[in-house]
Amino acid sequence: MITSPIRASLALACIFAALSSVTLAADTLPSDISTKGEAVLLQAHATGAQIYECKAGTDGKLGWIFREPVANLVVKGETVGHHYPGPSWQLKDGSTITGKVTAKHPGTSKEDIAWLMLDVVDHQGKGAFASVTTVQRINTRGGALSGACDMAGEEKAVPYSADYVFSGKSK
Repeated sequence: MITSPIRASLALACIFAALSSVTLAADTLPSDISTKGEAVLLQAHATGAQIYECKAGTDGKLGWIFREPVANLVVKGETVGHHYPGPSWQLKDGSTITGKVTAKHPGTSKEDIAWLMLDVVDHQGKGAFASVTTVQRINTRGGALSGACDMAGEEKAVPYSADYVFSGKSK
């Protein structure tokens, strides 16, 4: 369940995203996360938060562990879907995909989460995501959390924005 500090962080994410701008097009991506021979089927801007939980690591020390993303997917100013744990994405047409990370590229700054390449490992529905085989997360702003935490179970939401590029075989 999302707590009120997390809701507040989600609201800040909307403000944060308004200040962000797209910095790199999908066709000029770093080679470690670029697709080969796939068509871009949809590109959406996401605004939301990366949720972290304070947990003990293998060394027994408390630290922030990534738990889940929560974001809206926006195209031309309209919310077209959502991004949530899995990692999964769902569009208003009911089509849903789940991905598995296959490559990472560092974010632009230490405050920015990594850019990712994900292979789609599950499809549901027959909508726009039916032909998607890869997802790229690019142009990230924010979302990274570092530093110590004091109480196991504590949660923090860090506002972020990113562009998601959904590619596959065009019909």
